[in-house]
Amino acid sequence: MNITPLTRPVFNSRVKKLEKYATQAEAIQRDVLKHLISQASNTEWGIKHNYCDIKQYEQFAKSVGVQDYETLKHDIDRMRRGEKDVLWKGGCKWFAKSSGTTNDKSKFIPVTPAGLQRAHYKGGFDVVAMYLGNNPKSRLFSGKALILGGSHAPNYNLQNSLVGDLSAILIENTNFFVNMMRAPKKEIALLSDFEEKMDRIARTVSGKNVTNLSGVPSWMMAVLKHMLNVTGKQGVEELWPNLEVFFHGGVAFTPYREQYHQLIRKSDMKYMETYNASEGFFGIQNDPLDPAMLLMIDYDIFYEFIPLDELDSPNPRVLPLWEVEVGKNYAMLISTSCGLWRYMIGDTVRFMSKDPYKIIISGRTKHFINAFGEELIVENAEKGLEKACRETGAKVLDYTAAPVFMDANAQCRHQWLVEFAEPPCSEEKFVEILDQTLQQINSDYEAKRYKNKTMQQLELVVARKNLFSDWLKSKGKLGGQHKVPRLSNNRQYIEELLEMNK
Repeated sequence: MNITPLTRPVFNSRVKKLEKYATQAEAIQRDVLKHLISQASNTEWGIKHNYCDIKQYEQFAKSVGVQDYETLKHDIDRMRRGEKDVLWKGGCKWFAKSSGTTNDKSKFIPVTPAGLQRAHYKGGFDVVAMYLGNNPKSRLFSGKALILGGSHAPNYNLQNSLVGDLSAILIENTNFFVNMMRAPKKEIALLSDFEEKMDRIARTVSGKNVTNLSGVPSWMMAVLKHMLNVTGKQGVEELWPNLEVFFHGGVAFTPYREQYHQLIRKSDMKYMETYNASEGFFGIQNDPLDPAMLLMIDYDIFYEFIPLDELDSPNPRVLPLWEVEVGKNYAMLISTSCGLWRYMIGDTVRFMSKDPYKIIISGRTKHFINAFGEELIVENAEKGLEKACRETGAKVLDYTAAPVFMDANAQCRHQWLVEFAEPPCSEEKFVEILDQTLQQINSDYEAKRYKNKTMQQLELVVARKNLFSDWLKSKGKLGGQHKVPRLSNNRQYIEELLEMNK
């Protein structure tokens, strides 16, 4: 039964409201901040920072300093232990175990009832609203959604309090309608063993009428490939002829795009990027022809931005949304109904337009290489890899890169460890194109590569099959929303991986 036509009026009304983003952004964001301050005024944090006296953004910016996880960690831990009215009113029973780091320490991001509804589920609703608005012939609700999630575990043994991947929290708390339309069953979706989960999904969902996919591209690809192996099918479209869209996020889609085209051999298959993190739902690709995402400005999220070139200065400028400039990279700060105040989430974004505000994710504040003044960010790496793959026939499955500060010949360079789904026709050509492209798109990298004086040509190390998944598995981070660090300014990650690559 196709109930998509019955749902369209509800979603269409939301699309109309989103038109205000283009003309009323500042007013919308000021109202969001006013609401957040009002709701938190009687919390410990609100009392400490005189929220009752704050009427305007400028007062808020003077009263509250920039925060990160370390500065809020103590208060978050108190919330985890059951204390109420700390960073947000009432208690909090759900905590998202952040995938923003791949070392042994984890962040636990509060997910309050207000945040769940107004900073996460609202985003999911809007994704569907925009998709249906762009696809009037869609039959999205004629079948199931394969939603790939993580797992959760008890939180300090408190009753009904859990920690886990954000995706697991969303699945655990989803409403009846969504639960009816999704697959697999909850007991499979929330399994902690990713390999068991993958196998059970393959065996129970392959016979369903799946119309849409949601998840992180790398982990969804592993599930789909396993499903084809189990069923003996050649393409995903043989399993699900009515499949029409993949809603993806978590990692850049560029390295996986061509592989998905081979896995799902449908000319009308659609792909839609979302920006949903443990801390909130921030962006949605509202135009299939434009990779930039619409910044969602009427959720319980107030945005601020630090120019990337000022991030390491003692007193960087902090700008509200209405003061940013198109084309510039910024570190993003958020204040939310989950109790995060002027919180630096670690992502960097670039504004592509202001009417409405649209962004691309350009990298991470800590995932970059600037060992020699080259300021290489993830966005540069993705563009370089895309061109190198296109011109050599390669397909990249996973990668990481780090500096070689000085080898036995006193030479400095970047070392790239790459696992290929399809190897390049020539490794030398792949290296040359990648290196030249990085110089073309990053003037600082180009300057450091000039005549090989500061940096030599990058080095490519080909990773064995399944190296990155084995590394994540060794850290208990296989599956869910966990990600490989793409760029690092030190050699911690790459040395661990190289040791396992022997």
